[in-house]
Amino acid sequence: MKRIAEGLSCSTKKEAEGELCFIESVDDVIKLFDNAEGKISIVEDSGTTTLGPILADLAGVLCTTGSEGSHLAIVSREFGIPCIMSLNLDKEQIKKLNGARVKIVTEENNKGVLYLLD
Repeated sequence: MKRIAEGLSCSTKKEAEGELCFIESVDDVIKLFDNAEGKISIVEDSGTTTLGPILADLAGVLCTTGSEGSHLAIVSREFGIPCIMSLNLDKEQIKKLNGARVKIVTEENNKGVLYLLD
């Protein structure tokens, strides 16, 4: 297990494992309609609403921007889904990790950590 990024844990403190799915558009969400269960999505916009149709099926949510008051963090709390905001990954790193097995962990002081399992 390799530590690959950190951010702010903004929801439940439970751990989550799953396949990382980079969501850049509504089309990416549509592709996951029937197989979002157990996946961990990552987005770049903390105000995104495109995850709505699949949010209940996701194992976790990651975002490279935002904080505990961002729309995505609030909705993740409502659904009880682990969520890390302001994750320190850039777009190129995310693209390389797309499809990898990852794990979300919350450490002291609400530090959210992303681990690579593959």
